[in-house]
Amino acid sequence: MRSVADKDISSAVAVAGHPLHAMLVHFPIAFVVATLGVDVFYWWSADPFWVQVGIWSASAAFLLGVLASIVGTLELLAVPGIRVRVASWNHAIAAMVLVATAGANAGLRLYHPEQVLPNGLMLSTLASMAVAFAGWHGGKLVFDHGVGLIISTRQ
Repeated sequence: MRSVADKDISSAVAVAGHPLHAMLVHFPIAFVVATLGVDVFYWWSADPFWVQVGIWSASAAFLLGVLASIVGTLELLAVPGIRVRVASWNHAIAAMVLVATAGANAGLRLYHPEQVLPNGLMLSTLASMAVAFAGWHGGKLVFDHGVGLIISTRQ
């Protein structure tokens, strides 16, 4: 029986050897953090412009998060070496919480923009915390376990 360290960890969903999930996650992360910044600007200025920007940034965070999650789930299910690592499941659960929070945040802004303060700000803060937790475990997968890396055998 092969040990966990011996299981395949190469990406199953990649373009020219580059994992799609690793390329896609930067966008929802940026939009989640941007939405928090937009909320702080709105809180500080009370300018309704920031409410409109928040609708777009929260919606982009959610939609791009769904896309990154689909690709990440395909990786998780397709690659045995990823599935057996605890950090993979921690990352997946944190990402699910993140996408759900981002969806709630986008929905709040679309249907109840008057509740951006305080509810949208709280959701943006929670989503940013989920980004940090999911990112920590995603980083562990890449940097500690080498998931998705192309390792050259040449010196």
